[in-house]
Amino acid sequence: MTDETVPSDIPTSRMLSWARNSAIYRLERRMMTEKQLFDAITRKAKEKFEEISAAQLKAIADFAVKFAYDNKVLDDSAYAEISTRSAVRGGKSKRAIAQKLAAKGVSSDKVEAALEEADDLYAAAIFVRKRAFGPFRRVELDEKRKAKELSAFARNGFSFDIGRKIFDMSFEDAEEIIFAGRSAAPQHQRS
Repeated sequence: MTDETVPSDIPTSRMLSWARNSAIYRLERRMMTEKQLFDAITRKAKEKFEEISAAQLKAIADFAVKFAYDNKVLDDSAYAEISTRSAVRGGKSKRAIAQKLAAKGVSSDKVEAALEEADDLYAAAIFVRKRAFGPFRRVELDEKRKAKELSAFARNGFSFDIGRKIFDMSFEDAEEIIFAGRSAAPQHQRS
């Protein structure tokens, strides 16, 4: 006869069933990285199972991740590629995208592979259009405004060269970069 108050290192079938269902629930609602799923399952399991051991927590989180991979609903490479395309279309630099993906637990080799197709010049053109900087500026340029705009490039991860190039560009050239970037996107990416 075992003492029910001493937690075991092996998760119960109820815990494993909950982990599977919880993984399904989360992944049906949004795409996640392996780290995000592992952390979410761990956090919720602590709340759900009062006397769960650290070994059981790790085991059910590992089980949930393996279940998601086995059912092909968890893929950090696809997550990185989709996030990168979306971020570039939103005016994010390669550096900013890499930092965000790394923070979400995507491995550096997968981040690097996803960033191969990213175009910082296109992203910078989107960025300045959203912020009404450079060729999209609606106010008179003075030294204070110039410093503000150029420093915004650096804060958002764009190189000085790209920032300067976009800053000095004509409205037509910037629009052409945006149009060319959109038409260069693969057919399955456009809606």
